[in-house]
Amino acid sequence: MVCHQFLANVDTTRELRQTNRKIRYPYKDKTCYPLFWPAQAVSVERGRIVLPMGRGRPSLVFKLDLPEHIGACKLVWKEGYELHVSVPVSPAETAPGQAHATVDLGEIHQAAITTTTGAALVVSGRGIRSLKRRHHMALRHLAKKRKRCKPGSRRSRKLLAARRRASARKRRQIRTLRHQGTRKVIAFCQAHGVGSLFIGNPDGVRKQNKGRHHNQRMAGWEYGQDIAYLSYKAKRASIESFTGSERGTSRKSPACGWKQRVKGRTWRCRNPECPFEGHRDVVGSVNMHPLAFGTKIPFPAHITYQRAGPVRVLARDEQSRQVQSSQPVVGARTRATGRA
Repeated sequence: MVCHQFLANVDTTRELRQTNRKIRYPYKDKTCYPLFWPAQAVSVERGRIVLPMGRGRPSLVFKLDLPEHIGACKLVWKEGYELHVSVPVSPAETAPGQAHATVDLGEIHQAAITTTTGAALVVSGRGIRSLKRRHHMALRHLAKKRKRCKPGSRRSRKLLAARRRASARKRRQIRTLRHQGTRKVIAFCQAHGVGSLFIGNPDGVRKQNKGRHHNQRMAGWEYGQDIAYLSYKAKRASIESFTGSERGTSRKSPACGWKQRVKGRTWRCRNPECPFEGHRDVVGSVNMHPLAFGTKIPFPAHITYQRAGPVRVLARDEQSRQVQSSQPVVGARTRATGRA
């Protein structure tokens, strides 16, 4: 299994070197390596999975409820042990339709997608942004405490273990939100009959120096993961996907072609003869259609907003608001649900 993984890394490097010659082939010896089990060595029983460790060694047993027909398994260390299980899924036989769609990736909004059918979807990424901000603050507090410790002391090791646990928890939470957000994009494409999907690559934003706070946000923006998730999920849905540069799409008005720098989340055209106004990320997605497919589409009249993950509703939001007034209140509305 180690040889198979090594050959797979060589094939991946050969493919990536066609676009980036700086990528090197595997050349270092590894002292530790993940454990691999092929599909024929994995035993799935009721409520557990058994992984053999060889003759004379006890097998690894995990209490997991998995499907009977699963593929290979891998045990890796990422600030804690993780078991990766491959589950074979048969892709869709035909594409959902013949429509075209483009995706504009962002930090505040994870994805903004527009289709040639006139539909648009914006998936919020504020949950991911909030998790990263809280994680950076937690790392700052732990770093301050470690500075007051003697290197190698018991307290220093405890703080280092706490840092690893916090990083692992943050990574799992963000990974879940990214999967849920990209799943909403693919489901939206299937619902509107999209057969070809263009994913914009915002690689140029990291080459600009905009201050330490902005640079930290850009360094933590994992748009490569979004591209990878969208690509393989689109392939499973029989949707053709490809990526390319999106340079200049956010500065151009989709109505008159006026170019300007954008401030704020609303795109307002400064051309005196153009009254256009729209969502900033949707503007970037609309302007990608001429680059990807060579056709210009009108700006969508209606935009659907969704967020990744479950929507939390507090108990106090389900109760009617108490209005202190001497006059009778007509048509009082609740705080969150808007019911009369």
